[in-house]
Amino acid sequence: MTFLDLLRFAWVHLRERKRQTLLTALGVAVGSAMMITTIAVARGSSQSVFIKLIDIAPHITIGADRVVPEVPDNLFGFIPGQIAFVRKNVTTDKKVVIKNYNQVVQTIKPITEIEDISPYVTSKLLARNKNRYTPCFAKGVVPQLESGIANLKKNLLEPEALSELAWTSNGIILGELLAEKLKVKYRDTIMLVDKDGNEYPVMVVGRFKSGFNNKDKSEAYVNLALAQRMEALSSNTVTGIGLRIADIDKADELAARIQKMTGYETESWSQANRNVIDFYNRNGIITLVLVSFVFVVAGLGVSSVMTTVVLQKVKDIAILRSMGVQRGSITRIFMLEGLMMGTLGVLLGSPVGHLICTLIARIRFEPSQAGVVSSDRLMVVESPEAHLIVIAFGIVIAVISSVGPARRATSYMPVQVLRGEVG
Repeated sequence: MTFLDLLRFAWVHLRERKRQTLLTALGVAVGSAMMITTIAVARGSSQSVFIKLIDIAPHITIGADRVVPEVPDNLFGFIPGQIAFVRKNVTTDKKVVIKNYNQVVQTIKPITEIEDISPYVTSKLLARNKNRYTPCFAKGVVPQLESGIANLKKNLLEPEALSELAWTSNGIILGELLAEKLKVKYRDTIMLVDKDGNEYPVMVVGRFKSGFNNKDKSEAYVNLALAQRMEALSSNTVTGIGLRIADIDKADELAARIQKMTGYETESWSQANRNVIDFYNRNGIITLVLVSFVFVVAGLGVSSVMTTVVLQKVKDIAILRSMGVQRGSITRIFMLEGLMMGTLGVLLGSPVGHLICTLIARIRFEPSQAGVVSSDRLMVVESPEAHLIVIAFGIVIAVISSVGPARRATSYMPVQVLRGEVG
């Protein structure tokens, strides 16, 4: 039998049971649409977080921890294999810092891939507005330099806040949720209290909204000089240096290179946020695996329909066998039926999946402060590859589901069937 003959037999079988065929194809279509939607939403959620991470943080951060030990300044002599130095003013709570940060900056400036460099000092404080208290994380920066590092200017709710911070020595830019928690507005004065109980009056010159609830709820920006004073650091000392580079894909490679050049521990944005990235990747995979079981159910539907067809066509199969039709040809007929139902299902499911993704992308809702990211929409990322993978997967599941019934169709002896002993 030619392929066209096999195809004709398969088509006639399916046409005789239109309702069953359409319902089975609809099951495959639902599975296809759900899987396409799930892939698009999972990719969109991950990409939304990654974009925000890249947007609000330095691409590369030079920390204060040294990977190359610093030679003690109180070293007075050594014998081969031994070192002697004097211990003085040893304090356990001493902050780890980058001394003479300008030298580090000059070391990395020749790297052409670096676009912006911003030194900073971090400080854990208590913010107080009258009888309202909340812990906060202040970052002392040079406003002109920081604006290019973390897209801070783009996230400002008051466009000129950075300029005002630059000429207001005791100015502060608060996260939107932190400002709401303290019940403060523009030009209000609040108190920052350090770990020793010292108070520093600061004036609110603006607010920012990064989209990360934890950041907006607890972080603030002050001038570098003020942060150095609060942490009792000299003017040439910082706790870190943030870098923004031209090609984000080279961040890991460049971080390793800078670490060798400076001797300070250096991390790229992906290394610093490894836990967040792994969480979203794992979450996407788990969701995809769970939704793929819809395809398994659709495959069982295909198998059920094919088994029914085999039982109803058992005499026709016996006649074909007695006329010399090979077992392989009959097996291929029923596998072609599975292929046709699967193809019909995925061709219906793919555009339906695209329609669902389009509808989801248009939905708007009130941003929540409960989650990690604050957003008024679900980001959906569709790709042709996802559609092709789902189409191929759906067809393969349908064909595999038809193998069992197809083999059963050829397992009966024609003589037994024609005598009425089977079926």
